Amino acid sequence: MTYHFADKIATLKPSAVREILKSANAPGMIAFSAGNPAAESFPVEAIQQVTADILASRSNVALQYGITEGYAPLIEKITSRDRARHHVGRDFDQTIITSGAQEAIDFTARVLCNEGDTVLCENPSFVGALNAFRSYNVNLVGIPLESDGLDLNALEHALKTEKNVRFLYVIPNFQNPAGITTSLEKRRAIYELAKRYGIMILEDNPYGELRFAGQDVPAIKSMDEDGIVIYCGSFSKILSSGLRVGYATAPAAVVSKMVIAKQCCDVHTTLLSQMIADEFLSNYDLEAHLQKIRDLYREKSSCMLACIDEHFDARVTTTRPEGGLFLWSTLPEGCDVAAFAKLLLERKVAVVPGQAFLPNESDQTTSFRMNYSTPSMENIRAGIAIIGDVMKTFLK
Repeated sequence: MTYHFADKIATLKPSAVREILKSANAPGMIAFSAGNPAAESFPVEAIQQVTADILASRSNVALQYGITEGYAPLIEKITSRDRARHHVGRDFDQTIITSGAQEAIDFTARVLCNEGDTVLCENPSFVGALNAFRSYNVNLVGIPLESDGLDLNALEHALKTEKNVRFLYVIPNFQNPAGITTSLEKRRAIYELAKRYGIMILEDNPYGELRFAGQDVPAIKSMDEDGIVIYCGSFSKILSSGLRVGYATAPAAVVSKMVIAKQCCDVHTTLLSQMIADEFLSNYDLEAHLQKIRDLYREKSSCMLACIDEHFDARVTTTRPEGGLFLWSTLPEGCDVAAFAKLLLERKVAVVPGQAFLPNESDQTTSFRMNYSTPSMENIRAGIAIIGDVMKTFLK
């Protein structure tokens, strides 16, 4: 049998991160390649108790179909907290609960883009979003990322020259993969440019609650007086990634189209997962829980950076994030980072070569991403020492 696949899926490649994770699961592997939250950050006992209570008292609701927009009590808590804490949400906005923020990202492209339209994004950027955009056959254009966010000159040039730009995708807080945070000045400039050129902004903020150093920076969505920002949030990094509860807050006209897209996709996000998230917000101290996660990631990131300072070649640069899960190391120009990553795998250490995060797959980079949330402190120390040892030989 010859199988004929749709053009929009035939050219897509498997997620490089997911492929590397297959190797990362090998016995004895030290995996800096994951994008996962720390397993010890999950409030297991609370989730057990909440789940038991729900199934004992409201199983008829939790195990039944629900409305596409999401579980109303959870939506109310999300919108109330986001307005109070982040100044996110206006009277013209609505919120939809999605199966993780990934689904909200996919829906944005689905409802806004025709084939051949242009999507702008940071370069490098989150591989899950890049593949979602590619699946709609858009023209994907990367804007260089500087230490404080997008290169604004390059962004405006793209807005002037690229045809049919529909939206700009950004991860302003502790960016995946680079770990950097977009400055307040650049957030304001990005909003003003989007407004001037008549495009929307997709603001992805899965890591914003995980700041363990520095000061919070207002969300771009908090500046949205014109209905041009779609804001994605998630419970994956603060409660449980496996529950698959995310959300999008956006102008009502956009959310109404996302509702239709979701009805065609999975009808609604699992009600039991939504109810677990709602009950946790109702009955547990979310801020105390978040502080424990921040303290854990502060310790782990500090350990990784201290080991990098001790073991890495001085020519290798590394970002120093103030939150989130990742940091981004860059080998000297001309190095083959894929070959370097292969040598590390032979020594039982997994990192993600930077090519996985490039909007233009033919571009080259000498960078690689490392995650500090998943490995143990012992593995962080051992793994960074191994990377440093391989680096000495490789850079000769």
